[in-house]
Amino acid sequence: MTAKTETSWWVYMVETQSGKLYTGITTDVERRFAEHSGRAGNKGAKFFRSDKPKKVVFQEQSANRSEASKRESEIKKLSRREKCQLAGVVYRPIRK
Repeated sequence: MTAKTETSWWVYMVETQSGKLYTGITTDVERRFAEHSGRAGNKGAKFFRSDKPKKVVFQEQSANRSEASKRESEIKKLSRREKCQLAGVVYRPIRK
């Protein structure tokens, strides 16, 4: 019998070209960023169709998928200012 290997789950934030922040979860941040950037086929989030991703500004490891989803939800409820502070990004209001 083989032991079940635990997969690492990550919560991450990506800054877009216009300065917006996208929050998601994945098992591989580098691969997911490539997908969002269009370098790995057409698997990126719809969010990035109109505003291209610039860089990963935050990543945090979680114990499992459930914990990563909970943390993602917590982060998504934060204000833009709080997200910028968490990610170490200079806060700039987004003009609509």
